[in-house]
Amino acid sequence: MKYNFDEIITRKGTNSYKWDYWGDDEKMIPMPVADMDFRCAEPIIEALRKATEHGIYGYSICPPELIDLIIEQQLKKYNWKIEKEWLVFTPGIEPAITTVCKAFGGENSSIITPIPVYHPFLFGIGYSKSKIIECPLIEQKERFTFNFEAFEHSFEPNTGLFMLSNPHNPGGTVFTKNELKKMGEICLKNKTIIFSDEIHCDLLIDENSMHIPIASLSKEFEQITITSISPTKTYNTAGMACSVAIIPNKEIRDKFIAEKAGMMPAISRHAYLATLAAWGDGEPWKNELLPYLRKNHKFLLNKINAIPGLKMLPLEATYLAWIDCRASPIENIFEKLLENGVRLVEGSLFNGPGFLRLNFACPFSVLEEAVKRIEKTILTKV
Repeated sequence: MKYNFDEIITRKGTNSYKWDYWGDDEKMIPMPVADMDFRCAEPIIEALRKATEHGIYGYSICPPELIDLIIEQQLKKYNWKIEKEWLVFTPGIEPAITTVCKAFGGENSSIITPIPVYHPFLFGIGYSKSKIIECPLIEQKERFTFNFEAFEHSFEPNTGLFMLSNPHNPGGTVFTKNELKKMGEICLKNKTIIFSDEIHCDLLIDENSMHIPIASLSKEFEQITITSISPTKTYNTAGMACSVAIIPNKEIRDKFIAEKAGMMPAISRHAYLATLAAWGDGEPWKNELLPYLRKNHKFLLNKINAIPGLKMLPLEATYLAWIDCRASPIENIFEKLLENGVRLVEGSLFNGPGFLRLNFACPFSVLEEAVKRIEKTILTKV
């Protein structure tokens, strides 16, 4: 193994959102924000080093080879043939979410999203002053999925957008081909645009799961879908904000571009190069990362489900555990965990009250200590 994911790298005092934002003391284990406590792949570091040593940090354009790489990889991985003109870069997926909500929502429109869901979906719908239509996910065969009958009946005549997170954050589901076909067919029937956030597509915990871009399933789905991708979650480059929206339909693409005009900063040279290095040369690192995350996941799954009142479903993807605390004997469990030195995220942020989200993309020894603190919090009260 070339990479040492057991290495503990100090992030405290580096202006890290995850480690410094809340002003916690040195004893706190922070596990809320979705970035990893692992050193990036060497090709990414080297690309950034060269750009830094060049010494001039002016405005940048997208490297042509990055465009070629994206087209090549979508064809290789998903047999999806995309065109250069379809690609629209944004400085991260969150700006893309807000842009798409404003472009295809508004005061006289409604937007459907599953809940719980990645909280910028909820923020973006709010920023656009759209009506939110919530479609609660259901637990079925130890995974979260749609109640498709309820989903179909959720649409209104003014529903302009369906927001999809696939793989799902925070539920960890990789939606199957049949599930995606049902979603697409319902959206086609209702003449509703799909926004598909696929940022976690390479973080497959279940080796039997296969990510499928919903737009790749048919030309009809392709023409109503905006697919947003980025290497930032898989390759731990979240601070290098760079993502790309794949928008085949010119009318939809033009409206998206018009809405984002003047609202977003230019993507930096560093961000473009980190993206190119991650997707171009980062696979050996990823191939070592995934078994490590699977080990962490297996450990956490077994431990959480052995604690009275807690429940965790096995993840198909992501490094974000979604822990059901609704049967916990502890009131104010989030605060009690803070007292015992573990910071998680309250599920209410994702419109999933009674849950906590835990980021297990950290050295195993750190995860092990965090679990001991969770056990202490619960077991001393039982």
